[in-house]
Amino acid sequence: MRLLPAGVWARVLKRRLPTSLWGRSLLIIVLPVLVMQVAVTWAFFDMHWQTVTARLSDGLAGDIAWASESYADDPTRENLAIIADRAQRSMSLSVDLREGDVLPDERHRGPIGVVDRTLEDALRSRVDRPVWFSTTQYPAYVDIRVQHPEGVLRVIAPRERAVATQAHIFVVWLFIATILLMGVAILFIRNQVRAIERLAEAAEAFGRGETRERFKPHGAREVRAAAKAFLDMRDRIQRHIEQRTALLASVSHDLRTPLTRLRLELALAPPFKRAAAMKGDLDEMEHMIDEYLAFARGEAGEAAQTVSIADLLAVAGEDVRRAGAEVEISVPEDLSASLRPLSIKRALANLAANAAAHGERVRLAARALPSGGIEITVEDDGPGIPDDMHEEAFRPFSRLDESRNQNRKGVGLGLAIARDVARSHGGDITLGRSDLGGLRAAIRLPG
Repeated sequence: MRLLPAGVWARVLKRRLPTSLWGRSLLIIVLPVLVMQVAVTWAFFDMHWQTVTARLSDGLAGDIAWASESYADDPTRENLAIIADRAQRSMSLSVDLREGDVLPDERHRGPIGVVDRTLEDALRSRVDRPVWFSTTQYPAYVDIRVQHPEGVLRVIAPRERAVATQAHIFVVWLFIATILLMGVAILFIRNQVRAIERLAEAAEAFGRGETRERFKPHGAREVRAAAKAFLDMRDRIQRHIEQRTALLASVSHDLRTPLTRLRLELALAPPFKRAAAMKGDLDEMEHMIDEYLAFARGEAGEAAQTVSIADLLAVAGEDVRRAGAEVEISVPEDLSASLRPLSIKRALANLAANAAAHGERVRLAARALPSGGIEITVEDDGPGIPDDMHEEAFRPFSRLDESRNQNRKGVGLGLAIARDVARSHGGDITLGRSDLGGLRAAIRLPG
């Protein structure tokens, strides 16, 4: 048989090992304990139990040899009675003669072969006559028979005279001690792993934009230090986000004031040739301010709730129709998910607006994934985006004017905002080629 290389065995073993910290920590405790238990049990049976059994069997064989030789010296009933009485009083042996009987042909062997082999070797070395024995005919006794000319000398001996019968007590106590030690170890490991799991849950929730109360770090000193560092980092990031949002909101407010004055003056001014162009510039500037503020603020503080995906796509479809494109919606009526509605609506609105701006047909679809999540797709029949520029399209303020003339009205934040929303829900957005011939944007969200 050809042996596999060491690298292959390492990969196979790696795939079989637990991947979680709980499983690996448990393996670190359980495996050495099991190895120790097997080693101690083997050493006990090999060095102690077999030695004691061999000595007991040798002693019993010596008593059998004495009874057989004593009877052979004087094969009378009177002598047999004396031998039986002495054997019963001094050796706990029951001796009887079956006149005219012969040894059985069949052998009765017990489940532990070492007992029969040890007793057989002892009897052969100490008894000169043909001998037969059985360790299974009676549960608490050993049946030994010696052939004599007058018949079969039968000796019934207690089992503990031939076998160390209390060995199982040692094994039972060994297992009980092992279980107790493993139980204590499992409790301590579980407590430490739970602290790490709690930290991981808090980090994952913060990554999804969920606001949770501070928790008290517990567990080992290193785990508490990591949890405290995470909480401090989370507070600093939240302060930075709040300051950035407040700054942009203030800038937005300050910019809206002169824009409102310009719009009012433009409305009150007499008609002139450039009025429409100036109004369009004002609209574009206001739209840019809205996009800047939406990108900086996001919807991190919004609470998640169960919403109907069909309703979300219906709202996005109305936006597409208002933009002058033909829309097709395909979604199961009962499909729902726990989402932040405003942020998902903003992401779908951005994707639908991009699709309507660059195509005449737009397809909105949603389906449940086998893994338990959902997938929402927005497709168009426009020019699309080259495969090597998909990641570039997600960069903030990236317009890709040469390939798609993307975000002609905006500042290149539509796809960036949509991906930020998807990732804050624990999912992501991918781009690809649509069956309609244009771009296919797929939002995958966990269940």
